[in-house]
Amino acid sequence: MTWSLDEILEEVRNFEAQQKEIKHELLKICWYMRGGVSYDEAHCLSYEDREIIGKIIKENLNTTKESGLPFF
Repeated sequence: MTWSLDEILEEVRNFEAQQKEIKHELLKICWYMRGGVSYDEAHCLSYEDREIIGKIIKENLNTTKESGLPFF
């Protein structure tokens, strides 16, 4: 299979977008963990780990909103 230059560039753009999403997710985890997880440590998390941590963060945010307690 041979790709055209346009197809290759589109794939590169897709990879760059995915990379940016992962960096955003990792930095968000670091921020919510208040230093409990460093950026380097966050890179070692598996997709499943990041997914679970993201769900926990959402649950805690919802609990905070419902209880009226300050989050920050």
